[in-house]
Amino acid sequence: MKFCVIGLGRFGYQLAVGLAENGMEVMAVDENEKIVESIRDKVTQAVCFHIEDENSLRALGIQDMDTAIVAMGENFTGSIIITALLKKHLNISYVIARARNKIHGTILKLTGVDKVIMPERDSGIRLAKSLSLQFSEFVPLTESFAITQIQAPPEFVGKTIAELQLRKSRNVACLAVHKDDSTVLVGLEYVVMDGDILVLCGANKDLAKFNQV
Repeated sequence: MKFCVIGLGRFGYQLAVGLAENGMEVMAVDENEKIVESIRDKVTQAVCFHIEDENSLRALGIQDMDTAIVAMGENFTGSIIITALLKKHLNISYVIARARNKIHGTILKLTGVDKVIMPERDSGIRLAKSLSLQFSEFVPLTESFAITQIQAPPEFVGKTIAELQLRKSRNVACLAVHKDDSTVLVGLEYVVMDGDILVLCGANKDLAKFNQV
């Protein structure tokens, strides 16, 4: 897939490099020549460019990208204008825009952007949930639902998943078990062994209660 990342601050820079490391074709764009030079060998194409209008964007060839990410968090007005141009004039199929705050995000949504992100807020929320639930691994699926893993309590050892009745008693489900550096899906007949790490899913509040038992 082809991605274009516009704005190479700390967030945009790491995003562009991460996408490239995952095998994606990445065009990285910024006005700062030093930043562009520093990322040139890490992405498919790095361009030092000042975007002013639709013609500027077309000159970059952004219309050929599958996804465009407007990562300009500090330039409030610029990010709105560029996002609007990408969606309304260049018809990019999927546009993601970074917002500084809720007001910025609301305005960006009016441009037709496909997704608004607030990295600082979102990372803070994820950290708060992780610390609150005290799980070593915590993967949020929605704001209120997640997947996590926990060492099997001693009282679970020797019992099957069916016997534990996790859905009925704790409103969580065991999807898999991590053991010996591998993760395997398990059914109701699986017998929990000492040292097993259970992969659980459920509502955040139920996972928190599970962790407190």
